[in-house]
Amino acid sequence: MQHNPGFLKLTEEARKRIKECTVGDIQAKLTQGIQFHFIDVREDHEFLIDHAAGACHLSKGIIERDIESVIPEKNTLIILYCGGGYRSVLVGYVAVNGL
Repeated sequence: MQHNPGFLKLTEEARKRIKECTVGDIQAKLTQGIQFHFIDVREDHEFLIDHAAGACHLSKGIIERDIESVIPEKNTLIILYCGGGYRSVLVGYVAVNGL
């Protein structure tokens, strides 16, 4: 999918504020007992087709509205994932890792 230049600029700015991680990083956090929120930000139909075990679902567009109800503390570690790594960087919390 080709993204618009404005969207790409927005996501690149957001990437400067978050740490991207790998599946191995997540496995290490689980092994070490590090607690985090694991959120799938893809669309409803994408989540229904398949999703990572243990992930809760707050799609892009909904997460901005509901995230404070689900995770009120902005310094809580959150790992977000989506289909291509763009939607997951645009949430605005401090301790966000993008997968």
